[in-house]
Amino acid sequence: MILTFQSITLRAVEPEDLELLYLWENNDAIWNYSNTLIPYSRFTLKRYISRSHKSIYETGQLRLMIELTGEKRTIGTIDLFDFDHFHSRAGVGILIASSDDREKGYASMAMNCLINYAFSTLHLHQLWCNIDEANDSSLKLFEKHGFKICGKREEWIRKGDSYFSEYCLQLIKV
Repeated sequence: MILTFQSITLRAVEPEDLELLYLWENNDAIWNYSNTLIPYSRFTLKRYISRSHKSIYETGQLRLMIELTGEKRTIGTIDLFDFDHFHSRAGVGILIASSDDREKGYASMAMNCLINYAFSTLHLHQLWCNIDEANDSSLKLFEKHGFKICGKREEWIRKGDSYFSEYCLQLIKV
């Protein structure tokens, strides 16, 4: 299966994922990284899940659930968003929800899967992401997979009364 790498599988969103997505999307500790300011209702998430069968070419996005293959336990999500078919590029976002599952290589395995899928199956030319300057673990993850910093937006992200900079990174298919 193309969306399996070592001990993880990337799979489509299922109706059974509703409560996990509800929990994760409404965790305000994560909102700083996802540029979210409002909670999601179960109704909205149910509607999203019911439409998730549509192609990335129709919706401009693809969310995949990160599952530990042996345990059949879902630990996070990885997304392609702002898909631009004409320019052959998409943004990438990733979440390993529980701190207990971080720093174990799962995000790296998921990134390997997604990059392979994006370049081999979708035939994208490039992937990109934006990362808060203080998010060292995400910067290390993306740089480990060949993403290069191509810019920095000064004081781009507001958190309370403070502003923080954000790095722009790209991975161009070779």
